[in-house]
Order: sequence, then C-alpha cells, then structure tokens
Amino acid sequence: MRKFNHWTPRYIYHRLGFSLYQWRYPAVPWLVRNMVDILKNWLKPTDRGIEWGSGRSTIWFAERVGSLVSVEHSPDWYKRVSSKLKQKGLQNVEYYLCEDEVDYRNMVSMFSPESFDFCLVDGVLRDDCALAALSLTKPGGIIVVDNCNCYLPSNSRSPYSRKPEHGCYTEKWATYLDAVREWRWIWTSDGVCDTGLWVKPVNMVESNHSSEASDQVPVRLTAEVDR
Repeated sequence: MRKFNHWTPRYIYHRLGFSLYQWRYPAVPWLVRNMVDILKNWLKPTDRGIEWGSGRSTIWFAERVGSLVSVEHSPDWYKRVSSKLKQKGLQNVEYYLCEDEVDYRNMVSMFSPESFDFCLVDGVLRDDCALAALSLTKPGGIIVVDNCNCYLPSNSRSPYSRKPEHGCYTEKWATYLDAVREWRWIWTSDGVCDTGLWVKPVNMVESNHSSEASDQVPVRLTAEVDR
C-alpha cells in the first residue's frame, strides 16, 4: 500500500512549487531546479557526457553539448525518446537500449576510462552506474546523481531520505561515498527530491582542499518556489 505520511504542509508547499516549475518549463530535465541552473552554467558545447536513464535530459543535454551517450532499459521509453531526437534533428546522441540488467551494467566496458566530461546517474542499477562513473569521468569532470537522498545519508527533508544514522542504501553506495569523500560537491534539494553533484579532482592537491570533512553529511541547497 502506498504511504502518504510524508504529505505534510511543508511537503505539499514544495510539491506545488515543483509542479508549477515543471509546468512552466516542460523541456527541463527532471532534476532539482537549482541543479538545472548549475548545469546550464557548467556544461560546454565541447563536452561529452553519458547518462543512465533517458528522457527530458537527453534532449536538453544534446542541445547543449558536443556528444552524449544515453543508456535506457525501457523499450517504450526508448521509442519515445528516439522519436523526439528525430523530430529535433539531433544526431549527436549514441542511444542504447539495454533491457537485460547484465547488458545495462556492462555498457561501460565500451568506453575508455576518463572519457566523459559528465555522467548522470538517473536510471536503474544506480549504485553500479555511480561506481562506473568514478572511472569514466575525466579529472575536473562531474558526476550527477538524481534522488541521491534515497541512497546516501543526509539531512534532507525530502521524502524517503536516508538520515545519517541510516547509512548508505547498499554497500555499493557506501563504496561510492567513500570514493568521493574528498571531492568537491554540491547537494541540492527542492523538498520533493534531491540531486547531488561531485567534481572529480584534477590532482590530489585539489582533493585535499575540499571544503567538507569526510565524516560530515551533505547540507541542502534548497530551491526557492515560484509564487
């Protein structure tokens, strides 16, 4: 049975703001609004990226970067996004349908380490994909994880968030968190869901200058709601 105990006045307020934003901007990715704004300023026309989980983000990225690899597990969604790519005339996307979990997980073997400027983890098998992104991301590149509050401990007020005392959702997520402890990162939240971004250090000097201690949990950057 579906639970509704998170439908507090605060959540309803944020949910209405989220719905209004999605209605006003139907082409933006289903990520936290602040993260979309960050990516607008971060991405360059020469960037190459990979995303696990396609949708609005596929079109949005393809219109802003040099090339994109997109991995999808749903045949219906794959057809839908393929049609939109053709309608837009976008030819800079390598789009893969991987219905089998093994194929989905092993897609990364096609690409060389440090071959992407950004990685978006927003599909199935997210812990496996997040771990794969560690080696696929170039130094200075970024890893973006949507709904990170569901997998990594934080102080987020979004539903289904894992509190610090809960720890990580799986051992693989614990391995990911340990690997990025000294990376610079930004954690955004809109009260409905959270999206995190981690910057891969160019060298150990940058890594050691991280502004967050390894035993701390993320602080929310909350999007303001349009009224």
